[in-house]
Amino acid sequence: MMMEMRSLEAALLVLVLGHLVSALEVPLDLLPGLAQPPTITHQSPKDYIVDPRENIIIHCEAKGKPHPSFSWTRNGTHFDVEQDESVTMRPHSGTLVVDISRARPEHYDGVFQCTARNKHGSAVSNNIVVRQSKSPLWSKEKNKPIVVQEGVSLVLPCRPPAGLPPPIIFWMDNNFQKLPQSKRVSQSLNGDLYFSNIRREDSRNDYICYARFTHTQTIQQKQPITVKVLNQAPVDDRKPTFLIPSGHSSYKMVLRGHVLEMECIAEGLPTPEVSWTKVSGDLPSRRTSFLHFNKTLQIVNVSESDEGDYSCTAKNQLGSAHHIINVEVKAAPYWISGPPKNLVLAPGENGALTCRASGTPKPSIIWSMNGDRIENLPADISRKVEDDTIIFTDVQVGSSAVYQCNISNPYGYLLSNAFVNVLHESPRVLTPANKIYQVIENRPALMDCSSFGSPIPKIEWFKDSRASTLNGDPYILHDNGTLEIQVAQSQHKGKYTCIARNSLGASENHVYLHIKEPTRILKQPVDTVVQRGRSVTFECTIKHDKDLLPTLIWLKDDEELPDDERFIVESNSLSTSDASEREWLRDHGELPNDDRFIVEFNSLYITDVSERDAGLYTCYVNTTLDQDSVTAELTVVETTPAPAVIHGRPDPPTDLELTDQKKRSIQLTWIPGEEHYSPIQEFVIQYEDSLHHQGHWHDIARVPGTKTTAHLKLSPYVHYTFRVLARNAVGLSEPSSPSRMYKTEPAAPDQNPKNVRGSGNKHNNLVITWEPLSGLQSNGPGLYYKVSWRQKRPGSDWITATTNNSMYTVSEIPTFSPFEIKVQAVNNHGDGPEPAVAIGYSGEDLPAAPPANVQATVLNSTLARIRWDPVPPHLIRGQIQGYKVHYSRAHSLHKHNPHHTEKRVLTFSGNHSQGLLPGLHPFSHYSFYVSVFNKKGEGPKSEKQEFRTPEGEPGPPASLSVTDPSLDSLTLEWSPPHEHNGHITGYNLRYQPVNNSNELGPEEELALAANETSVTLQNLKYSPRYKFYLNARTSVGAGPAISQEAVVKQDEAVTSRQVDIATQGWFIGLMCAIALLILILLIICFIQRNKGGKYPVKEKEDAHTDPEFQPMKDDDCTFVEYSDNEDHKLVKESRTPSNGTVKRDDSDDSLVDYGEGGDGQFNEDGSFIGQYSGKSSSRDNAEGPESSGAPSPINAMNSLNSFV
Repeated sequence: MMMEMRSLEAALLVLVLGHLVSALEVPLDLLPGLAQPPTITHQSPKDYIVDPRENIIIHCEAKGKPHPSFSWTRNGTHFDVEQDESVTMRPHSGTLVVDISRARPEHYDGVFQCTARNKHGSAVSNNIVVRQSKSPLWSKEKNKPIVVQEGVSLVLPCRPPAGLPPPIIFWMDNNFQKLPQSKRVSQSLNGDLYFSNIRREDSRNDYICYARFTHTQTIQQKQPITVKVLNQAPVDDRKPTFLIPSGHSSYKMVLRGHVLEMECIAEGLPTPEVSWTKVSGDLPSRRTSFLHFNKTLQIVNVSESDEGDYSCTAKNQLGSAHHIINVEVKAAPYWISGPPKNLVLAPGENGALTCRASGTPKPSIIWSMNGDRIENLPADISRKVEDDTIIFTDVQVGSSAVYQCNISNPYGYLLSNAFVNVLHESPRVLTPANKIYQVIENRPALMDCSSFGSPIPKIEWFKDSRASTLNGDPYILHDNGTLEIQVAQSQHKGKYTCIARNSLGASENHVYLHIKEPTRILKQPVDTVVQRGRSVTFECTIKHDKDLLPTLIWLKDDEELPDDERFIVESNSLSTSDASEREWLRDHGELPNDDRFIVEFNSLYITDVSERDAGLYTCYVNTTLDQDSVTAELTVVETTPAPAVIHGRPDPPTDLELTDQKKRSIQLTWIPGEEHYSPIQEFVIQYEDSLHHQGHWHDIARVPGTKTTAHLKLSPYVHYTFRVLARNAVGLSEPSSPSRMYKTEPAAPDQNPKNVRGSGNKHNNLVITWEPLSGLQSNGPGLYYKVSWRQKRPGSDWITATTNNSMYTVSEIPTFSPFEIKVQAVNNHGDGPEPAVAIGYSGEDLPAAPPANVQATVLNSTLARIRWDPVPPHLIRGQIQGYKVHYSRAHSLHKHNPHHTEKRVLTFSGNHSQGLLPGLHPFSHYSFYVSVFNKKGEGPKSEKQEFRTPEGEPGPPASLSVTDPSLDSLTLEWSPPHEHNGHITGYNLRYQPVNNSNELGPEEELALAANETSVTLQNLKYSPRYKFYLNARTSVGAGPAISQEAVVKQDEAVTSRQVDIATQGWFIGLMCAIALLILILLIICFIQRNKGGKYPVKEKEDAHTDPEFQPMKDDDCTFVEYSDNEDHKLVKESRTPSNGTVKRDDSDDSLVDYGEGGDGQFNEDGSFIGQYSGKSSSRDNAEGPESSGAPSPINAMNSLNSFV
């Protein structure tokens, strides 16, 4: 019984919705006397961040008749504007203005909501959350110098103060120059500065992080960070590891429509390269960007299709690292078909407001009327709420109200106002009276009849005498009252009357249709070959309607003519005195004897032609209604001696004659014109169809220059006129005079539309499309299409429908079923040929069943085979795309690291029943399920299955270190592997001595127990250095080894056995050679000084030179320590000119680029308050490499000795 009642309610709902009245907007500006409930027209954003230094303005504007009044709530309670002397409301508006000179801005933080009301209802604004912008100072801190070994990774934290909105972060130096970034050094999304590996040139004492707060236009500065890079012991090259994010996988949630940013920053030596892929599909190329040297993947305007696993890979020569980011897309509520529309109903009519939105998770809907929730209002039999729809039946005067639809989920809300206005109004036509429509002949004509009334008026059109309504060929009446004539001709001009009627009366309006002659180019410019230095003329004669004012311009290569006095444009109109020109046009059939036309001549003269003048010249003419253009090519050739014979373009053919006339063919003959010493190569035959495309000539055939006859194939229902042009090596002739007109009779179409296709855009429909026939292919008037379809199965019958469009939709059919489809062209003279049958498929739906009998076979410790029974085709409900295996490593079977969840998806494209899962972790517990997917999406999951992988070889020990080295022994300590991959059964230790030539000695091996984490080696007497290799083993075998090198302490006896280097002959000879070289350099310096002493004036000039740029004196000739370019640059930049100003270098990448323009400076707390100062303060450079002092001879000698 309950089921029957629900079925009855559903049937009544369908019946009511079938009689709904479409939405109608009240045109207040055109009909000021009509009543209308309030409508919010402007309001502040939901999240409204204001500048605390300016007055707070909270907008709320609305319209309605009568004009609405306004009130506000604050934090859910009534806000009395009159009681707050700091707040005023603008006249005739609901906008609030808070004068902050009389109150503290933060006092007005909160949630505001505006209500606009009149006697017909109340509309409410969004909840406007007002918050003050904040730009807090950086906390006081003292950064200790960071000392690191060259080659290691480093992270410089920024940690800016939390502002509102969050600040923009950037790193600069003391000179306000942006710190260079690369694939090795880059800034993360949170503002920290990452070094994949650090170098000596990274040493500096002015790493400064800046934060720019956009709302308050201030910049805050962190205290400088000093980084010193040491080069005491070289760091080994290493494969990449990720600095961020951590672990093998991570999770990220993003909202639909927002920007998704994922970053992977890796360390390693050499510097790793980072690349990105989407595990379960392709990246959306048009919405994807790779930023920060490929370390950041950005996807804009995120949609549900962007959900899935993304893999970032860091790679260098030693290996690679991988990280999976699982992205989940949620969605704040969003409209599916737009917000509900205002509804105007007459008494007794039915209607509905629909508030259809979606979101993830699915949002809830709350309906209110005039700001009060409907469930709290008295029951109304004329109103029924059905989830996202309110249905109104038999509404009455006085039922006008504003309804609010509030759709929300945890990520946001949508609030929309829509009124129901019950009016009883007679029709009014809103289109201006006696409006004139001008249309070019054979073009579409559209005449408006905009109206208002309640009930909605019905529109009728009449012409001239009002003998009958205009409905049917050639007239089309649209739902909005517009009357369309698809091909307007001269007989359609005249006076038209539109009448709007409803039960209360009628209103009429008159408009006028004027048919104008098309604008055409009669005498066209022709392709021309001209010698350099000569002159050339292009002629362009146009015809246009006398009531239309044309504009004619010449273009060269689709651009304006060069600004060159050699280009001259002349124009004039055809007058009665232009007898010769008029005679030429009439002889060629181009000038009708009709005063509706005006003919104008236009010529382009180019004198002293050069090679740069070659190109395409276009005569372009347009009016307010149409346009036409013709292009000719100018070819410039080298000047040659005057030939004995002057070649020219041929004269046009003459005496065109039509013979052998048939329904579908005709024979055209002509007499060639004068060749002008250049043989005719071909004849071009053109036709004009004055019925469908008057004024346009089209090529129909080309014949060799030796023929003067052409057999032409014709189409039915065409009014043909032919002309012939001749071409030789010089160019194309003028067209011949047109032939007489030949009209072919209409006939049934002799072809059907091509490219017939069928596919569904919904799960229960089939959209059939095709390429429509052109007017020339229609073969007659009244063209339409007969569309037939049937399900591809025995006993199915053809179903046929007709349409004038090039698309037809079949609804309520089975999901993803094959259909035979065909489309036949039909006109008033019959059907086209029997069409070919094409195969199409109805729309897809999600698969209905999961794969069955899912099972796993473990092949080895890292590989498993998954098998399943394929889903039957009828349950896939679409074109199968493949199967997806969702698998996760639930945990390791080792007791030390049991929890290690990793979720992955492996896709097998096509119709498979098994697949391999590679890259598994040994000695782990896995769970998985399988699903099938088609183009619509993924089907239900199979039952979850589990399997375990056997033991494998372990990973390398986590660490290996040397402790307690003595004269002949040392102790090795290590940590177990991170990846046990089974039960550790022991360790293998191998070690061998290393001599001074880095040659390895004999290897010794020890087997150690599984529970040992250290071992002491005795009797290491044969070498001061040893290399150690340690690896772990399971029952399967030994894993990779970790290595370490150590030095054993030596006693005095061992030291005495070493050779004293100071007694070696080669060392004594080397020191003598160095001493001799130093003596020679000192002598050279002495000689140079004596030469300079002969010019006292020169020394005096040098004495007045700026010491910053003064060259080194001869008596200062000393040995200096070696410094690379970067060190030299640091020394040079640390000096201060004598005038006390700091000169900015050529780089324009400065702090000003991060502000809003203008100069600025910092106060002592680090905030950016004004203009930058030009003065510099002295800097203490205590460290040796950063000192700018002059080197001394003592230092030079010490440096040289240390180098030796």
